[in-house]
Amino acid sequence: MKSKSYSTKTLKAALCLTLAAIASTAQAGADKFVAGPAIPEFGQIAKVDSMMPIPKGMKFKVAFDMSKAADVGKTNRQLESLARFINMHVAAGVKETDIELAMVVHGGGISDLADDVFYAKQHSGAVNANRALVKALVDHGVKFYICGQSAAYFDLTNTSLLPGVDMALSAMTAHAILAQQGYSENPF
Repeated sequence: MKSKSYSTKTLKAALCLTLAAIASTAQAGADKFVAGPAIPEFGQIAKVDSMMPIPKGMKFKVAFDMSKAADVGKTNRQLESLARFINMHVAAGVKETDIELAMVVHGGGISDLADDVFYAKQHSGAVNANRALVKALVDHGVKFYICGQSAAYFDLTNTSLLPGVDMALSAMTAHAILAQQGYSENPF
């Protein structure tokens, strides 16, 4: 059997075409996401033809968990998920008053809910890109709880929290209390 030999130019062209196809596929879905009706500046959503209808009168009480900080200069994707949750459910016909969300934050994620002074100390003088997002979420009724144990470790005090963010004894305590209050825990 005779082996084929391909020129370097042919192989480079094939590689470029393959990479272009992969890149266009990766970007193809992004254009389907648009601003949501409740918090248009954050949490873009896509229209979905769902086969699991939301029951009429459904009330959502959901607790989320966050332990990782965003890259410096970027908003935290887990915080964006809260805006997305509100936007997609309001767009699907759920009344915003029927949506109660809480975020329990621990570990390195606590810096994303801290004022500019604390954030700058933690991130080489950078400004917290999450301020506006946290404010928008607080304005839409989202409750934020910082793990007091993580706060003690990182030397974060109540006075350094963004407005609307509260300190809990621990993340474990906050989740236990929220569960007793009827919040389900979102696994994502």
